[in-house]
Amino acid sequence: MRIMDPECSHLLPALCAVLADPRQPVADDTCLEKLLDWFKTVTEAESSLLLLQENPCLVELLSHVLRPQDVSPRVLSFALRLAGTFAAQEDCFQYLQQGELLLGLFGETGTLGWAAWNVPTVRSGWIQGLRALARHPSALHFLADSGAVDTVFSLQGDPSLFVASAASQLLVHILALSMRGEAVERSSPQGSAWPACAQKIVSHVEESLRSTDTPQVTQALNVLTTTFGRCHSPWTEVLWDQLSPLVACLLERDPVPAGHSLVDLLLSVARSPVFSSTDCGLWETVAQTLSRLSPTQAGPLALGTLKLQHCPQALRTQAFGVLLQPLACVLKATIQTPGSPGLLDGTVGGSLTVDALLSSKSACAGLLCQTLAHLEELQPLPQRPSPWPQAPLLEAVVTILRLCNGSAAPSSSVGGRLCGTLAGCLRVQRAALDFLGTLSQGTSPQELVPQVFAVLLEYLESPDSSPTVLKKAFQATLGWLLSSPKTPGCSDFGPHIPLFLGELFPVLQKRLCSPCWEVRDSALEFFTNLSRHWGGQADFRKALLSSEAPMLTQQLLRDPESYVRASAVTAMAQLSSQGLQATLASPEHPETEQGLLKEFLHILSADSEGFPRRAVVQVFTQWLRDGHAEVARDTEQFVATVLQVVSQDLDWEVRVQGLELAQVFLAQKLGQPAHCPYAVGLPEGPSPGLHPEVLRNLCQPWLLEFAFRALFDCDRPVAQKACDLLLFLRDKTAPCAGMQETGDNPCLDSVEAILQRWQAGEQGQSLGDPEPEAMLAVLRSIDLEGLQGRLAESSDHVEKSPQSLLQDMLATVGVLEENEADCY
Repeated sequence: MRIMDPECSHLLPALCAVLADPRQPVADDTCLEKLLDWFKTVTEAESSLLLLQENPCLVELLSHVLRPQDVSPRVLSFALRLAGTFAAQEDCFQYLQQGELLLGLFGETGTLGWAAWNVPTVRSGWIQGLRALARHPSALHFLADSGAVDTVFSLQGDPSLFVASAASQLLVHILALSMRGEAVERSSPQGSAWPACAQKIVSHVEESLRSTDTPQVTQALNVLTTTFGRCHSPWTEVLWDQLSPLVACLLERDPVPAGHSLVDLLLSVARSPVFSSTDCGLWETVAQTLSRLSPTQAGPLALGTLKLQHCPQALRTQAFGVLLQPLACVLKATIQTPGSPGLLDGTVGGSLTVDALLSSKSACAGLLCQTLAHLEELQPLPQRPSPWPQAPLLEAVVTILRLCNGSAAPSSSVGGRLCGTLAGCLRVQRAALDFLGTLSQGTSPQELVPQVFAVLLEYLESPDSSPTVLKKAFQATLGWLLSSPKTPGCSDFGPHIPLFLGELFPVLQKRLCSPCWEVRDSALEFFTNLSRHWGGQADFRKALLSSEAPMLTQQLLRDPESYVRASAVTAMAQLSSQGLQATLASPEHPETEQGLLKEFLHILSADSEGFPRRAVVQVFTQWLRDGHAEVARDTEQFVATVLQVVSQDLDWEVRVQGLELAQVFLAQKLGQPAHCPYAVGLPEGPSPGLHPEVLRNLCQPWLLEFAFRALFDCDRPVAQKACDLLLFLRDKTAPCAGMQETGDNPCLDSVEAILQRWQAGEQGQSLGDPEPEAMLAVLRSIDLEGLQGRLAESSDHVEKSPQSLLQDMLATVGVLEENEADCY
């Protein structure tokens, strides 16, 4: 059986000749990658040996690259990976080895001595080729005898990070392949019981761990991290027993080398299912590491330890103490009354943390941001420590925010230095506001809530708050407002919220008038979300209606920035749904007297940017779903008016949303038929036909013309949405029992002719006013399922064939005639 099309086999010799000719312009990397992917697909399905025997030009190409002066680095890298792809099958490996072709490509006397070896892509291709062929026992013997493993050791320190990383990955792959199927006992020594390649790699790792060179230690730790992350066989437990004393010895050095890599290794071992129920000394090593690493390095280990499902309680307590230590130091430096609750109980290493906080501004900001991010990640997890210190954490984050804006009153020299270090630090402000928002999900002491609102108000009011800080302050404020408990037995808020709202709305009004468009946009987003959740609350309605926020929001419909106009559309729609919109009438804006609907229609038809128009159609769709008063007066006229405007819009997202609006309209007209699960055994009668009046409503020319035109839209998402809409309509109208056959209806022929012209790109002619039956007959005659399948295919599915790829590569060097190329 042939494993390649005859056309491709016919083209391969010419292509191999082009690749081997240094005078020819080589195809770009993308074409070579596609060619390699094709060969991988072929070899995965069939015999590589048969492929080479039927296409000897491939072997000739691989032999040719052994003369490095005659080949480019790009082609050499490709050939190395191609050789590895073929040699992944053991019989083909033996075939290529007969002429020592693989030894010439991958051995110590081959590629390594060429000038091209200095090019990173060649070294990367060499590694990838070895990775591809390392699949069977013959490959292991080759790796052990050819010196390739030693070369991989040296490439771990390659100046190219991609090459160095690939070398480490290859070592893990070789180690796992060597140990495949090996039965090992934990009590038995490694010694000669392990295969040669595995022994060599483990010995290299041991030597690297003993090294005083930190990069070499890092390389060994990275190999082990990947090994324990990927390999979960019993031999990994034996490997850890052998190497863990060397890992523990690293903690005796000062400073501890490769701290981040050490953390990654310990967490990789701890997450492995092999160690989940064994006492392997791992927890003692983790505990020692937590106490020896710097606060910045220990933080990720503490978080990872707390996220583990199985972990001794004493270690969890120690890890949480390490995580809390930076915040404990902040509280201690600013505490006003001795004996106040804090985070210092059970924490250790305070002096190290203070030193880290005071060493430099960047170090202080980095440690605090890391700590806050770790606690934010931990807070919603089920395995977080219990009890959770909600009150001290709130105090700490509020204190940090006040240190940043200068409103804190430090009680010590350390506090004074922290105040100077953190003043105006945007990184810490953003991290603290994020964590403060997350803390709103917990249960907080009511006496601390006013402090939270006070510091949030400080940031919302401050002229020094950057747009990003303001956005996060708005988000945190929303979280705390929405999580605030209501007064028992009352539907409204407790005592804190009305007071805060009275202070909030003047600040909100100020931000709606900000000269910075990002601030105006954030204020609108906050206002919209708050109105959505609290629009029915009396305290909120009272505060809102006594403010100028609705009027300012309506004015922002004409903002010079399109993002702001879009946000204003969403905000005004939300206010309208809650009955909270402003009623403005002025000589400058007389159209506001005619209602928000006309205002939105004006934006939809006249706004020059797509964002506001998209927002309007999304609002209209939601209004239709909700039965909004502006829509319910004359739903059909409303939908017809909107679709008439949308059909002329150049933004494809607006047209897609218009089709969504049309589908909501149709679904409401048709309704969802009730289904009784207990009526299974009853005989089904004929499906009743749709009432003629309903049918006429469904088949309105303006509706179907919009859908049919969209079916032939040049933007694929529009055509896909139109296809979904017409399939929905066809399925819903299918059971019409009283539908008369149209036969040779001239109206049907006319509609079909117009659709054919639309499909050909002639969009000028309208459908007119055809009969509903003719429209539904046309709908049934179109192969919508076939069209849906074609639209789902990628745009280059026709030109993706291997033959097309080979033709294109040959065409770039003029081997083919111009009309034979099939470029894509």
